[in-house]
Amino acid sequence: MIQPISVKLDINENLFVRNPQQTKTGKRIIERSVLLIDELGLEQFTFKKLAKALETSEATIYRYFENKHTLFVYLLNWYWEWMITRIEFNLMNIEDPVKRLKIAIRIIVDTANKNVTVDFVDEEVLHRIVVSEGAKAYHHKLVDDDNSYGFFLAYKRLCEKIADFIIEINPDFPYPKAFASTLIETANNNIYFARHLPRLTDLKGQTKHLDLNEQVNQMLDFFCFNLIQKSK
Repeated sequence: MIQPISVKLDINENLFVRNPQQTKTGKRIIERSVLLIDELGLEQFTFKKLAKALETSEATIYRYFENKHTLFVYLLNWYWEWMITRIEFNLMNIEDPVKRLKIAIRIIVDTANKNVTVDFVDEEVLHRIVVSEGAKAYHHKLVDDDNSYGFFLAYKRLCEKIADFIIEINPDFPYPKAFASTLIETANNNIYFARHLPRLTDLKGQTKHLDLNEQVNQMLDFFCFNLIQKSK
């Protein structure tokens, strides 16, 4: 069983002007941003609308974040660090490499079991944002500049952790990093497809027998362990 834990996450300092986790106002900005981006979508989300929802000024938000993009990438970094923390906590005392990878896959997919306790972030809503909007953080013209500031280090650590589990099972697997990032992107893409573009996936959304998360788990297990074992 995946156990609950309480955490404070260490987010790249280049993403904020003032650490929002250290003040009530900062936490309210994070909390409301998650809800508003989920409601409006990233394109329609603005600091003006956020300020109105918070009943404060845009200047207050700018004291914490330089612009909408850095706020958005901050939220994604929060999510990636949250995934890493959950994986590390739930793999304590687990020695079997196959079991370690299976647990990691379920943590990547799982949103219903909120096992990280943070009172100002709705993890399930944040996961919806990652599924629907996440790729916009790095699919843009200035990605190399963002990368130079370390904006994606948390995502890289998450992928490297999954890659390490793959190598534990098969040290000769030729593409562990590529496969690790593919597993994460495949999970998010197929959840999105099942909800919005169902002809692009074999997953069926909510069914009587298996909810969408469990279908994704089974799909990733099939891809993962068949390919890793076949390449031995």
